[in-house]
Amino acid sequence: MPVYKDELQVLKQKNRFRQRKIVQDSKRDFASNDYLGLANKVEILDKTYNTLRGESYGSKASMLISGYTPYHQMLEEYLCEVNNYQAGIIVGSGFLANLSVFEALARKKDLIVLDEEYHASGRVGTKLSQAEVRYFKHNDLEDLIYKLQDSIHFKRVLVGVEGIYSMSGDIVKKEILDYLAVKKKVITVIDEAHSMGVVGDNLMGVVDLYKVPTINTIKIGTFSKALGSYGAYILASKEIISFLENRAKGIIYTTALSNFDTMQAYFALKYIKENLEYFQQEIKKRQNFLKIDGLIYKKEIKDDIIQLEKKISDAGFHVGLIRPPTVKTPMIRLTARICEDFEALEKLKGLIDG
Repeated sequence: MPVYKDELQVLKQKNRFRQRKIVQDSKRDFASNDYLGLANKVEILDKTYNTLRGESYGSKASMLISGYTPYHQMLEEYLCEVNNYQAGIIVGSGFLANLSVFEALARKKDLIVLDEEYHASGRVGTKLSQAEVRYFKHNDLEDLIYKLQDSIHFKRVLVGVEGIYSMSGDIVKKEILDYLAVKKKVITVIDEAHSMGVVGDNLMGVVDLYKVPTINTIKIGTFSKALGSYGAYILASKEIISFLENRAKGIIYTTALSNFDTMQAYFALKYIKENLEYFQQEIKKRQNFLKIDGLIYKKEIKDDIIQLEKKISDAGFHVGLIRPPTVKTPMIRLTARICEDFEALEKLKGLIDG
């Protein structure tokens, strides 16, 4: 029975219809979030395989039943060490990490304030909480201050920002994090999905770049971007991590990350530390060329974006084609991956700019 036929037709008429497509390996991939090309590093793959040889590769159960392994603990401890946090916990995806933080930590009489461009996963999490939810204008400190003016009347306050915003590609302003750092009641949630491995003295993200005090912050990061694996993590105080372990549905009722994904992320993190200078040089080269904060470049397209995307595809490139409702205005989004040569990036930008 065609229950959703009419709704699908509306999506097609509005040019918002989506379909999965297998991308040809022959194309230059400037759409992937594998920023550093570590998903294809044989060295990392070999270390992961050799470490787990003869042991369980896959997932077992929830972390709170029998799914927590020494490999999970090893990665959590290393993440805490290199990011200067008290405690951490690994989860199945960035979506689950955001869902868990906002759903579990915000209760009645609490306030959540998010940047209006915060990721959809955080927005979904707020809807599962019983807190009051507000949004402030993107990267606008003045509006954030306005939205927090009555925060004294709430029991707890969570403010959510992204290190580098996934669609616009701009970095959170330092003045925002500086302001939040001195607000005693505020817990700052920083989603570092697109900034970890891209910015900072040690490429650990904006907490590293701005030297943000970690005592009153929660850092969310993913293994599926710069680390070339899968899964995510939450770093915070011991108290907050323990509370999430006891109350977050996205942690309690989901299967633990596989040992393979875990160790792939662990060795990728080690690889970044061992090749820090090389990665920093290559990242800076692309940032200077594209005039971007991270490794995301976007260009809004008011003409026929489908035609432009076909032109780019025919030239042998794959880029992100982002349309409403994800963004207000259709745009081409590319990731300046350092595993793709610089000459290809120059050619691609020429095609986009016309």
